[in-house]
Amino acid sequence: MLTEKTYDELREIAARYPQPRSGLLPMLHLVQSEEGRLTPEGITACAEVLGLTEAEVSGVATFYTMYKRHPVGDYLVGVCTNTLCAVMGGDAIFERLQEHLGVGNDETTADGKITLEHVECNAACDYAPVVMVNWEFNDFQTPASAVELVDRLRAGEEVSATRGARICSWRQAERVLAGFEDGRVDEGPAAGPASLAGLRVVAAGGLEPASPGGSAGSTTQSGSTSGGGRA
Repeated sequence: MLTEKTYDELREIAARYPQPRSGLLPMLHLVQSEEGRLTPEGITACAEVLGLTEAEVSGVATFYTMYKRHPVGDYLVGVCTNTLCAVMGGDAIFERLQEHLGVGNDETTADGKITLEHVECNAACDYAPVVMVNWEFNDFQTPASAVELVDRLRAGEEVSATRGARICSWRQAERVLAGFEDGRVDEGPAAGPASLAGLRVVAAGGLEPASPGGSAGSTTQSGSTSGGGRA
């Protein structure tokens, strides 16, 4: 059951916003951090704090795939199977993990450690195929490396994301998404070389932004612009 401390934190979240109902998304994450899923009690609590109906809260909760109506394991493992990741091996990774873990999509292993799901694009196409663990990136995966990843998590080993912090439990990650920091925001690299390639080119002088009055695409490799000015 939700504690009075949780109710206080739900009210704290709502108070962050000029319109309290704007806090509903992080409030739902807080409920999940406490109960491991969105329970009817959690839906009711959010509705009461915000002065909404349970139907209104449920309508939001069922719209987003990040909100779960069934218990989630310690680690939510999401395999990107959108176009580029699939072409680069995402489908093979997902099939191998299903076989290795003995679960299907959106199912949890018997030990409660891993919930497996296929997910849509994670905006990391330059690191395809990508496997997310509690919303942390694990880049350039293969079926073999993905199996090793979940085995290490199940064994309780410390695992760091490719671009991000040490991987915490799903409930801990949900609390961070609710807006309660865990002190690890600067832990690990936030971006990889591929994402920063454009910045390196600009820093080296190979490209120059167009002038404020110029049109898109007016910048050239030589650094001159059709507008004749420099940004």
